[in-house]
Amino acid sequence: MENFIFSINATFPIFILMLLGLFFRKIGLINENFTAALNKFVFKAALPVLLFQDLSVQDFSATWNGKFVLFCFLVTLLSIFLIALISFLFIHENAKRGEFIQVSYRSSAALLGIAFIQNIYGKGNTGMAPLMILGSVPLYNIFAVIILTLTGNSTQSGQRRFSRSLITKTLRGIVSNPIIIGILIGFIWSILKIPQPPIFSSTIQSIAALATPLGLMAMGSAFDLQKAKAEIAPALAASVIKLILLVMFFLPLAVLFGFRNQELVALLVMLGSASTVSCYIMAKNMGHDGTLTASTIMMTTFGCAFTLTFWLYLLRSLQLI
Repeated sequence: MENFIFSINATFPIFILMLLGLFFRKIGLINENFTAALNKFVFKAALPVLLFQDLSVQDFSATWNGKFVLFCFLVTLLSIFLIALISFLFIHENAKRGEFIQVSYRSSAALLGIAFIQNIYGKGNTGMAPLMILGSVPLYNIFAVIILTLTGNSTQSGQRRFSRSLITKTLRGIVSNPIIIGILIGFIWSILKIPQPPIFSSTIQSIAALATPLGLMAMGSAFDLQKAKAEIAPALAASVIKLILLVMFFLPLAVLFGFRNQELVALLVMLGSASTVSCYIMAKNMGHDGTLTASTIMMTTFGCAFTLTFWLYLLRSLQLI
């Protein structure tokens, strides 16, 4: 019972914020336009600033764990290729396949990861989250841009798949991605040990503090049951991969490699948290319908309230965290 209560306390405050977002939309306090603007603000401003804040103050020379970062990198890479192979078995429409691949591998690692670990280990203690983010989130975004560009409607309507303009568009999407920029600047800032004046630091903290609550409420307010019904079969398959299969396959491997405590919690979030809302934003902006993406985000957002609690309870019961 103690382990179950520990698990509930770690997960449900996060999802209560999501439910509040849904409630605020139902009573008219939040509408669709406001939710879209909120998602855009979190994606382009608050979340990159949060990632910058977490990485820029890290002493990587003292906390660096190359084995852990490499494991996150390789697992993310392998997940993407395995899901891509699976998608060719039962999804024949190119654009839909692109959405399926992205939404099946791309977790809310940055947004939920930090919130999840802070809920367990206390505010101000992000533990292994920055290293997990460094090992996985750049790959998430780079491959999302590549996959969505190569499977977009413009690619299918006669444009040569590997034309110069398509390659340029892909590279431009990678280098201009706000999350990648936030990670890169934060990492360089930390390596160069650039000081942060109190005024600068306080401003950054204020903006970064908005990312988690606003992002979680925006995720909740975007939930639409009617849209979720439209792509029920592929969305359900993607949700099972995202919340269950990746964790079942890779977390025991992490244990065999000797990872414990905050390392396992960070990996659990990387592998088994909800598909990020930015999947939908990127899909819509890169020539995709977005219905499959939205449906999967909705399923995984509310499904991971229970699956993450179960995985955390299991790890706690096995005395691995």
